[in-house]
Amino acid sequence: SAPIFVTAAAMVRLSSPGPVFFRQRRIGCGGKPFDLLKFRSMRVNSDSDTTWSVANDHRITTVGRLLRKTSIDELPQLYNVLRGDMSLIGPRPERPHFVEQFGTEVPHYEDRHRAPAGITGWAQVNKLRGDTSIAERVRMDNYYIEHWSPWLDLAIVLRTVGEILRCL
Repeated sequence: SAPIFVTAAAMVRLSSPGPVFFRQRRIGCGGKPFDLLKFRSMRVNSDSDTTWSVANDHRITTVGRLLRKTSIDELPQLYNVLRGDMSLIGPRPERPHFVEQFGTEVPHYEDRHRAPAGITGWAQVNKLRGDTSIAERVRMDNYYIEHWSPWLDLAIVLRTVGEILRCL
C-alpha cells in the first residue's frame, strides 16, 4: 500500500492547491471525539462541518473523484487505527453536528457508539454509504455490533476488497 499512498499523495498535491491530508473531527466509540484523516478530495475551505457531500458535488476535485471511487481517500485512516481512534471494521464515525442531529431523530443512533468506529463496516458493504438512509445505516451498524464474529469481520473484509477491485 506504500506505493499507492505515495502516488495518491503526489496526485493530490499536484492537482489542486492545499494540503495533501484532510482532518475532520469525528465521534468514535463511547462518544469520544478524534480527528479523522483522509486524502483531501475537495477544494480547500469547501468542507463545512454541517454540509453533506454528495456524488456529483462540484467541490470534489477530479483527482478526488478518483480517490473516492476507489476508496483510496480512506487510506490515511490506517493511522487512526494505529492510534487507537478507529478499528478496521465498525460503524463509520460521523461529525459532531450530525451525531447530535441523528441522536435526536434516529432511534438507537447512539447505540452504534458501543463499538470502535471503522474504516469499513456492515453498512458500507451493503451499499449504505454516502447519501443513503441514516436509519438503515444505524440498523446495519447495530446488527454488526450485536452479531459480531470473526466470520462476519472476514466477510466484511472480503466484500470490501471485492468492491475496491471492482472499482479499479
